[in-house]
Amino acid sequence: MEAFTFNTVELNLLSAAGILFIIQLIYYLGLYNRIHLRNKAVRKEETHFTRELPPLSVIICARNEADNLRKVLPAILEQDYPQFEVIVINDASTDETEDVLGYMEEKYPHLYHSFTPDSARYISHKKLALTLGIKASKHDWLVFTETNCLPASKQWLKLMARNFTSQTQIVLGYSGYDRTKGWLHKRVSFDTLFQSLRYLGFALAGKPYMGIGRNMAYRKELFFKQKGYSKYLNLQRGEDDLFVNQMANSTNTRVETDFNATMRIQPVYRYKDWKEEKVSYVATSRFYRGAQRYLLGFETLSRLLFYVACIAGIVFGILNFHWLAAGIALLLWLIRYTVQAVVINQTAKEIGGNRKYYFSLPVFDILQPMQSLNFKLCRFFRGKGDFMRR
Repeated sequence: MEAFTFNTVELNLLSAAGILFIIQLIYYLGLYNRIHLRNKAVRKEETHFTRELPPLSVIICARNEADNLRKVLPAILEQDYPQFEVIVINDASTDETEDVLGYMEEKYPHLYHSFTPDSARYISHKKLALTLGIKASKHDWLVFTETNCLPASKQWLKLMARNFTSQTQIVLGYSGYDRTKGWLHKRVSFDTLFQSLRYLGFALAGKPYMGIGRNMAYRKELFFKQKGYSKYLNLQRGEDDLFVNQMANSTNTRVETDFNATMRIQPVYRYKDWKEEKVSYVATSRFYRGAQRYLLGFETLSRLLFYVACIAGIVFGILNFHWLAAGIALLLWLIRYTVQAVVINQTAKEIGGNRKYYFSLPVFDILQPMQSLNFKLCRFFRGKGDFMRR
């Protein structure tokens, strides 16, 4: 019977691991699994969509993106949608962007472009470019994406538009990286997927708190009601996540999760580029309203403590030859890993392509909070000036 009794340390570790295990299951089954549950509801025709396809305006900001525009614009301009326009704002490009846009305007009559004035200072150029595009748009519904994003199909706009119900003012879509080889890309792809599980999961739970401008839509009247980006003009970015954070609620926001409505982002080949993007998002996340980021922080903390409790339980069990204690700790970790792998890979298959995470999953699971801390420290040591007025 001695082998089946636990000492105080083992009992405390197993109790802590058990509590943290339950917390983790609540997050994975109650929040991170919502994209799959939404897709399941759509397949069963339990989700209401509108049949109307209102005219819409696609708005893109381009800065020295001539090569990307050559690849991306035809896929957007040739969408299977009855009436839409594409507005590209040339943000002081010094490459062939202007020539590319001029050539494509001759081929596509529903493409228009403008430019930001060279004299624009003390304001984010991207916010200014988007504001010019919005003011130039003819239609009430605005769809936003970026020059490094390619729609997964010609049904992208139709699938986004099926969410344009009378109550809807914001539609959030998924954007994920195209599959390619390399550790960095797999790490970036996982981070993007996991971030989407979080912010789209909260939106599907009726608690939206942010959006990403690679794939989102909202009404023009909402933009002017918010007075554009006036509340955070002094920040280098925030035109997507902060805007949604200010205006989204449980009744005016919907999420589109069909694979054919996703945006495929071109692969990242340099860690520096990805780091700059993440540090930039960290700079605005501190302005988020709502408890969501604190709840996500609690998930991260409970995840790390769960690893500590399980590893300590296994080690103490082995050192004391209490195999039952070590086995329980290992079993808790294995069950959580199984649930995590099913939720993440199931969602990745439905909206992110064929990439799977098995052996790399525990590594990314621990790396994700560590890299988040690293990005926050980078922002802190750089000082606020890097993210304020240009």
